[in-house]
Amino acid sequence: MTQADPATRSRPDSDLPEPRVYDRAEHGISRAAIDDNALKVLYRLRDAGYRACLVGGGVRDLLLGREPKDFDVATNATPEQVRGLFRNCRLIGRRFRLAHVLFGREMIEVATFRAPHDDESEDEGQVALSEEGRILRDNRYGTIEQDAIRRDFSVNALYYDIEDFSVLDYTGGVEDLRKGVLRLIGDDVETRLREDPVRMLRAVRFSAKLGLSIAPEVEAGIHELATLMQTVAPARLFDEVIKLFHSGAAVTCLDELERFGLFEPMFPEAATCFADPDAGAERRQFLVESLLNTDKRINEGLGVNPAFLYAAILWAPVQIAAARRIEDGEQEIPAWQQAMAEVLERQVKTVSIPKRFSLIVREIWELQARLERHRGARALRLLSHPRFRAGYDFLCLRARAGDADSELCRWWTEIQEQDEAGQKALAGAAPGKGAKGKSRRGGRRRRRGRKGGADGAGDTQGKGSGGEKGEGA
Repeated sequence: MTQADPATRSRPDSDLPEPRVYDRAEHGISRAAIDDNALKVLYRLRDAGYRACLVGGGVRDLLLGREPKDFDVATNATPEQVRGLFRNCRLIGRRFRLAHVLFGREMIEVATFRAPHDDESEDEGQVALSEEGRILRDNRYGTIEQDAIRRDFSVNALYYDIEDFSVLDYTGGVEDLRKGVLRLIGDDVETRLREDPVRMLRAVRFSAKLGLSIAPEVEAGIHELATLMQTVAPARLFDEVIKLFHSGAAVTCLDELERFGLFEPMFPEAATCFADPDAGAERRQFLVESLLNTDKRINEGLGVNPAFLYAAILWAPVQIAAARRIEDGEQEIPAWQQAMAEVLERQVKTVSIPKRFSLIVREIWELQARLERHRGARALRLLSHPRFRAGYDFLCLRARAGDADSELCRWWTEIQEQDEAGQKALAGAAPGKGAKGKSRRGGRRRRRGRKGGADGAGDTQGKGSGGEKGEGA
């Protein structure tokens, strides 16, 4: 039987915890609830002589009776050894070396057990910390006991062992789940948060999504260290923001981010707009309406797109920046164009927005002015715009928050419900005109426009809001 290389096994440590072992009758997890491809990975690792466990959120969610989003595996095999077992495997990461085993569009992530940062071993260069204590590189491998105490929260340090189908709990995670408490592993909360400030965002997300209360000492640590979010790479924060606001509990996440002082370091301009004593509440309400709509779509299994989220978060800063330019005498269209570019340019310094999304963000914003011109052939052509649905949904959410004319939303809803003749009559276009005189092609474009939006905010104003799926589906 193949064994892990000696370099991957750290020295014994009498201080490491003994696991509380829950057998099948106690934990109630059935293999039928585990993804088939995850089971394939677990069994192949086991059959090759390695320790293999389902770990983290997958085990946590199964214990809560929820359907896991991901099934991650932990093992004493090194990434290179995992790749040797699976031809459909690729290795990724510098900060954390991981193996991804691919099954078509599905991916099972496999991580090697890791040792503590202060473990005295000779493999120098495998771990690196910043001056603030943040983990820059972490590839020192260890035992399952060491791996457990290295994880962030007790509820995420649970292992389902494929060898005997037991759940191993080294940190009291099962009991914390029963009590509904989210607790960091270890006594030094400040050190754990400094190691990875993103743990503060994860605390907010798990608390909101799973209904867990954050332990008092963790709450105090987040309040004290919230400014550390400024030290996190903007590209990494892009992914974390999506996880937060696409969790199905986006409004609760927003409330908690603001309560802990975490929203401002990530979105300083939006936070300043919301803090305005005169108009801040109204500006924030539009974002709340957008997040409520996103929660609804996610909880109904419909698609969403990050571009719509960022367009909503940054809408108030763009409005204010454009208004200032117009007040200074700049023409309206150039003022808006410049305001959009500047707000996005400043935003990516804290939370990056990939160009493939920022371009859609701008299109959604640009459509707001074009949707106000709803007469004649121009309005009919707008129905065929590839981002019409996103812009329309955005407009109707603005109307719901009091930021746009509700009659304008109603008009665009009604015109989508008409056939081609009805649309021309409603738009006041002369018969035979319409979309550059190409009525048949215009009709096909119209139907496609009604189906796809960047977020497809869906059902914002009744059945006229379009189909069940948005572009992000």
